[in-house]
Amino acid sequence: MPSSNDSLPSPAASAIEARLAELETRVAFQEHALSEMSDALAETRLESTRNSEMLQRALADLKQVRTLLYADPGDEPPPPHY
Repeated sequence: MPSSNDSLPSPAASAIEARLAELETRVAFQEHALSEMSDALAETRLESTRNSEMLQRALADLKQVRTLLYADPGDEPPPPHY
């Protein structure tokens, strides 16, 4: 016949189980937060790539417009600091 100690967990075992449950909850929360940050980082990298490509296109367009407007470099106005 089992003793009464076998059916009830000891206070130390209960404390360990509570601590384990708390740690598992924290790990799950941290894994979720890490996943969200990873997704945000991936989106930021894509946005940065798109912005870089748009900037390159804008600079190429500006260069083309300047070439059309000022075929002779001597016709180009001086920079604003002169």
